[in-house]
Amino acid sequence: MASDIVSEEHWARKGPISLFVYRKRLRSGFAARPPIVLIHGSSTSAVPTFDLTVPGRPDYSFMDWLALRGWDVWAMDHEGYGRSTITDGNSDIASGVEDLKAAADLIMGATGASAFNLYGMSSGALRAAAFAQAAPERAARLVLDAFVWTGEGSLTLAKRREGIAQFRASNRRAVDHDYIKGIFLRDGPEATDPAVAEACAAAQLALGNSVPTGTYLDMTTRLPVVDPHQIATPTMIVRGEHDSIAAMDDLLRFFERLPSNDKRFAVLPGLAHVATLGINRHSLWNATVQFFEAASPSAH
Repeated sequence: MASDIVSEEHWARKGPISLFVYRKRLRSGFAARPPIVLIHGSSTSAVPTFDLTVPGRPDYSFMDWLALRGWDVWAMDHEGYGRSTITDGNSDIASGVEDLKAAADLIMGATGASAFNLYGMSSGALRAAAFAQAAPERAARLVLDAFVWTGEGSLTLAKRREGIAQFRASNRRAVDHDYIKGIFLRDGPEATDPAVAEACAAAQLALGNSVPTGTYLDMTTRLPVVDPHQIATPTMIVRGEHDSIAAMDDLLRFFERLPSNDKRFAVLPGLAHVATLGINRHSLWNATVQFFEAASPSAH
């Protein structure tokens, strides 16, 4: 039951920048295993993505679902997002890695763990992969959802490149109700309950009507930003069936170059780009947990 879950607000420090870090876990009885860190994408921050309340629609909080299964689960607003410090920077992928390093110090101190599992969505997957490359000793297992490597074949990124001049001209971009809803509807509108798209838009706009441009600029002008050969962490790549960002051939080329033999590739039917909030979200949630639970003997 949700009443069995403890919610905690924490703050990590990255120099002068305060980063909002949110934790959920059972009051008692959660398992002694690596925590899970959930990493948001370019246009919605942590709580609207991973701890969403939808009127009349229960069970849309990935954080609650994980906590009720005994996981110690964390999520963070990256620099310039949500409740974290709004700066004049553009919060690109490299900045996101530094955010995760700051959060890691906080999480390791609070839990005593030496490493944690990472789930990243879209540009959050790029942040997660780049962190695993930069700090492999702290990355236990890695799930990359809606990921891009070179971006080749990505229909959404091809369209997004029309805005490169804007992304270069300003470190923030406006988001509104229609824009956020459009993220859910552009690929497979049947994959998302319209009430969920509405609730996510409302939750995000309550935190502000603009977000940084850095991840959009990285994804349109600087790919690849990670090297699969340098990611030794056990990795699962997840793609929603209808996702127009994550091109299949691009993902498969990345996957085959990962050096670990402890790796999986999953295409999940009935899901689009924001799979965490899709109608068939439990297929993603279950696949993620199954991978985290399948730690190799060397990890124990």
